[in-house]
Amino acid sequence: MRRLTVLLFLLSIFTFSVSWLHAADADAVTVLKGARLIDGTGAPPLENAVIVIKGTKITAVGPADKVKVPKNARVVDVTGRTIIPGLFSAHSHVGVILHGQNREDAYTRDNVLAQLDQYEQYGVTSIVALGTNRDLIYEIRAEQRAGKLGGATIFSGDRGYGVPGGAPPLRLAPDQVYRPTSPEQARQLVDEAAARHPDILKVWVDDVFGQMKKMDPAIYQAVIDEGHKHHLKVAAHVFYLADAKGLVASNIDVLAHSVRDLPVDQELIAMMKAKGTYYIPTFTVDQSFYYFADRSDWRQDSFLMAGLTPEVKTLFSAPDYKQKVDANPIVAQCRLAWAQAMKNYKTLHDAGIKLAFGTDSGANPPSRVPGFAEHNELEMMVQAGITPMEALTIATHGSASLIGAKDRGTIVKGKRADLIVLAANPLDNISNTKTMVTIYHNGREVKPRATTKAAVLGEPLFGDDLLQGFSAALGHSPIEDVCE
Repeated sequence: MRRLTVLLFLLSIFTFSVSWLHAADADAVTVLKGARLIDGTGAPPLENAVIVIKGTKITAVGPADKVKVPKNARVVDVTGRTIIPGLFSAHSHVGVILHGQNREDAYTRDNVLAQLDQYEQYGVTSIVALGTNRDLIYEIRAEQRAGKLGGATIFSGDRGYGVPGGAPPLRLAPDQVYRPTSPEQARQLVDEAAARHPDILKVWVDDVFGQMKKMDPAIYQAVIDEGHKHHLKVAAHVFYLADAKGLVASNIDVLAHSVRDLPVDQELIAMMKAKGTYYIPTFTVDQSFYYFADRSDWRQDSFLMAGLTPEVKTLFSAPDYKQKVDANPIVAQCRLAWAQAMKNYKTLHDAGIKLAFGTDSGANPPSRVPGFAEHNELEMMVQAGITPMEALTIATHGSASLIGAKDRGTIVKGKRADLIVLAANPLDNISNTKTMVTIYHNGREVKPRATTKAAVLGEPLFGDDLLQGFSAALGHSPIEDVCE
């Protein structure tokens, strides 16, 4: 009895100590002093900035001569560094790839948490898992919101709505995707999903190489209408210009991939502007089919290698891998689709269309590497013709706006302390987002999985020559949907 009493007393001390430590963490104040600040609002960078973080929140930010440093704060000298908001991918996936393969048993707690950790360690502090989710996502989301789990903050796109025997053409568990056969069933399934309180819904409008049945517009219209009744936005997997027009006319909220068969036209632009439709280019989707074959130096890229499992390294190191890719006629179409996507993105950007950031990372094929893909996508956005400042604003504030996450996306007072300290200035070269020194997520320091040296001002990006070469081949002949 005496021993039990002592054990209970020690346990009570331990419990109190842990609670006190958590409270101390919540009250802890960190000050980042002296860096260049790119705050995600699109405003010019602020030199010699001070950011005050208390617990999970930013409590003050501004010039060094105007922000008072609290007493007993831990002051971190970041002079010469650049600070940007944590990246926010509005189109990613978890639990689709396991050991380098798309598998039905991939959506497990351990696998999903490992992938969320990887995103976070690459500075991607928030993601929208846009479809193909099991109900496990809601347990993880709840634990994160309670402060019990780290990893990239997850927003749920629930299961999503595909086509029986058609898109998405992935190996998935039965409870990872809905495949309604009628508008009535689609509405019923939306009601079922809404009861789980997802953050957004998704439809797949795609015929998969022209070999499968495309979703009946009456079904995606039912999903959109019923989703809106529950105050849920709906995103669409899309490839063709005609489908994009049909979806926007049906009040879709997000085109979650690029239009890649034809140049976007004024009709689509006018419709999107009138409806306030968001557009996520996901250049990574098409590039992923040839990226490793074209990059003979990928094994020397430590920033990339840190995100690859042994199985993926083996897959892309096969002696005949490049030969197979180069001989695949689908890949030639993907290159053209990528170039068309780049052209369309610049057109839509210049027209003032709402833009968000995403990559389809975490989906199949495994060359869509979580975390790395987001930095690579930023490079392609700049290749498409927008400025590094515009790309960073879209990849932070743009995605937060799409999902309605008002507590993040910019580095301003009152927002979550999600930010990345960089060794070099990404406005000089967007590749400098890879020069990560420290990541802060909800005020918690996270060690980067990898970092890289500063890029030279004006240094060409991977794919510049490819874009120039294929741009000349683009016209008004439609490109087939073979890159999904």
